[in-house]
Amino acid sequence: MGGKDLVVVLGDQLSHGLSALKASSPKQAIVVMAEVAEEAGYVNHHQKKLAFVFSAMRHFALELRAAGWEVVYHRLDDPHTAPDLPQQVRGLLAQDGRFARVLMTQAGEQRLAAAFDAAAKHWPVPLSVLPDKRFLASHADFANWAEGRKQLRMEYFYREMRRKTGLLMQGDQPEGGQWNFDADNRKAAKPDLFMPEPPRTQPDAITQEVLEMVAQTRGAHFGQLLPFWFAVDRAGALEALEYFASEALPRFGDYQDAMLRGQPFLYHSVLAQYINIGLLEPLEVCRRVERAYYEGQAPLNAVEGFIRQIIGWREYMRGIYWLNPEGYTDQNHLGATRPLPDFYWTGKTDMACMAAAIGQTIEHAYAHHIQRLMVTGNFAMLAGLDPKEVHEWYLAVYADAYEWVEAPNVIGMSQFADGGFLGSKPYAASGNYINKMSDYCAECRYSVSQKTGDGACPFNALYWDFLARNEDKLRGNPRLGQMYATWGRMSVEKREDYRASAAAFLESL
Repeated sequence: MGGKDLVVVLGDQLSHGLSALKASSPKQAIVVMAEVAEEAGYVNHHQKKLAFVFSAMRHFALELRAAGWEVVYHRLDDPHTAPDLPQQVRGLLAQDGRFARVLMTQAGEQRLAAAFDAAAKHWPVPLSVLPDKRFLASHADFANWAEGRKQLRMEYFYREMRRKTGLLMQGDQPEGGQWNFDADNRKAAKPDLFMPEPPRTQPDAITQEVLEMVAQTRGAHFGQLLPFWFAVDRAGALEALEYFASEALPRFGDYQDAMLRGQPFLYHSVLAQYINIGLLEPLEVCRRVERAYYEGQAPLNAVEGFIRQIIGWREYMRGIYWLNPEGYTDQNHLGATRPLPDFYWTGKTDMACMAAAIGQTIEHAYAHHIQRLMVTGNFAMLAGLDPKEVHEWYLAVYADAYEWVEAPNVIGMSQFADGGFLGSKPYAASGNYINKMSDYCAECRYSVSQKTGDGACPFNALYWDFLARNEDKLRGNPRLGQMYATWGRMSVEKREDYRASAAAFLESL
């Protein structure tokens, strides 16, 4: 038996500090990377996402070679590439007897981790799976934090992460005397504001080759492939971070919940895809943003709000995902079974807010968190769409979507399908919320001020219908008490009108 390490690097592990790389060396190891059909097609991935991942992988392989590593790389359009990653590793082990062990950093998605564990039982050498040190909280850390708690709430976990990292801390106390400045971050934006555009990277020869391959092999997938402007290496991702910190961060906090027609990015960072694939480290991103506050370049509400998304929500979602290793995406607490409407894939709907959020998703593989939660997600929950179908849609259409972060956000937060394990209430809202936070309603075919009947905003009747049909499961929720009290005070005729309007709209789907 040979003495080499075979180091597996997955497509979302493009970090030079990866634990599997740190556990070996260029003299001791051969790295294997592969673009495989299973990962490209297990959901209807956005064409831009596929191009982004494959181009970033190819650029990372070049960087590894430049650093002295031997890299075996298999392309998607190579007929000798195996259909899935474990088979690719098995084939390499069968061809080359030099290896003493296989090293890998744990896969982020349970599906892939389980596939490697099962396959490794039949390999001639052992598989050593190392923890992913790019996250601040290990699986054990989160499980220890969660143990014995009646309810898991992100806010308390976030405070632990602040203490652990020292971000925005003055000793044991939070900067500014409070942990959370979210109340300052709910302003509606005006169209005349200056909106910075995320930096756009011109595709190089490698990316052009990937774009041609994706067009030829995955052209029927969701979304628009061109124009393609994502950064595909660490240098480009760092430029995007610097641009956000200097140009968009100062107003990010104020307008992070706002939505405007024709402005898909506003002041958002558009960095999640770079962090989730490994081109940026989450802590380095937070340190750069923190520095902007201490250097007087950005206000505390913006900096705290952004850091909370990274070390709060991002880490919390991963913790929830791995705390529920089986069956989380099958949960359906509210018994929702309606199929996903076609307009989620086409964007062709008269609801202006839905058309805007889905339209920019088709174009950019991006929508910000309020569009995901309070527009497409809110509609899905109010309409009773099957949460697993909704989950698979979100997993497919966004460049930053990986199941460990997407599934808890959708199943738990957006659809309340886990019955409140993750969040304290369903994020349900009528058209009034969307009207307050956006300019979508002004040119919509539906009237947001009309509550029922033909021409009324569908969100209005769907909101009350949602509460009515789920009353047995939701009435006891203390955060919905006022809404159920309002419903109870309505006349029988008004309640019947809401439910009839909702039924008529749902029938039209």
